[in-house]
Amino acid sequence: MGGAIGVVLSRNPVHAALFLVGTLFGVAVLFVLQDATFLAAVQVIVYAGAIVILFLFVIMLLGVDRAEDLGVEPIAGQRPLAALVGASMVGLLLTVLLIAVDGPTGKSATTAPLGDAGGNTRRLGEALFTDYVFAVELTALLLTVAVVGAVVLSRRVTGPLQPIPGPDPRSKQSGDTPDVADRAEEEAAQ
Repeated sequence: MGGAIGVVLSRNPVHAALFLVGTLFGVAVLFVLQDATFLAAVQVIVYAGAIVILFLFVIMLLGVDRAEDLGVEPIAGQRPLAALVGASMVGLLLTVLLIAVDGPTGKSATTAPLGDAGGNTRRLGEALFTDYVFAVELTALLLTVAVVGAVVLSRRVTGPLQPIPGPDPRSKQSGDTPDVADRAEEEAAQ
């Protein structure tokens, strides 16, 4: 809860992203408490690792380190609307908490016998690599293409552009008819 409050109240976007990491680790702890260790590991690796790093890259790329003018509202009436939505969310949260206090204690759920060790992970692995093996392979292929595309797009050319080696596309081969650009060059040369 403290990490989520830090995300909302932090003025520095990098600090907000770090508070988000704390919040996501808290969600992973909740998964561990529910005996879903695989989901906890995925939560830490995918969300706290990859997604927050992606957020930090975008923050650094956009350069949002300068303070914004809080006196100017880009959308008229957004502050009262945000206050109304926030107050309604707090009211909804309090209503849920008050109903939960009067509800069952959950003792029967916590004293239930545990299943076999590694049951969740084993069943998930069997499903992914037997029933859904084509979908897993297709996902791996798509992710590989996305990574290669991101690397190609992010490369910066550091010098003058070099021509690609190979035959000159403007050279005449036997049987080719001259095109309009070649005729224009020949006329300009005369």
